[in-house]
This record gives sequence, C-alpha cells and structure tokens, in this order.
Amino acid sequence: MKQVNAMETPPAPISFGKLYAILWVFTAGAVAINLFMLGLMGQAIGLLALTPVQSLIWCVPLSFPANWLVTRWVRRLMDEADGR
Repeated sequence: MKQVNAMETPPAPISFGKLYAILWVFTAGAVAINLFMLGLMGQAIGLLALTPVQSLIWCVPLSFPANWLVTRWVRRLMDEADGR
C-alpha cells in the first residue's frame, strides 16, 4: 500500500470544459430518451409521435444547454465533496 503524506496537496479539480465534454454524451442520451417518451405521451392529446431518429436529431441542439446545467450541478457537488 502507498503511504499517504498528510502534507501532500490534493489533485487539481477537473476543468469545467473537460467535465462538460465527458458529461455531454450522457446528457444527450437522456435528452433523446425523454424526447422520445414525451412524443409517445403526446399521442394521448392527438400529437404525432417522435420517431427514435427524430428524437436523436432534436437532442443535439437541446442537449447543449441541458448539459451546461448538469455540468454546473456536478461541479458544485464535486466542490462540496472536496470541501471547497
């Protein structure tokens, strides 16, 4: 086992840009699934359902602002866990 020195500095936090890029894939998938489900629920009030391909196309522009919010939330949680 590696001995941990009490005077050792903690690792630098991951940058917002890197975290944004990592989380975008997951956020885009969540947005696509939610759009598809919303399209299915829209059939109850007479709207046309979204196909999976349409959901994927629409998720691209919608996932960028959603990912910004997700990244801010995760960054805040990481800072809180690190005691900053």
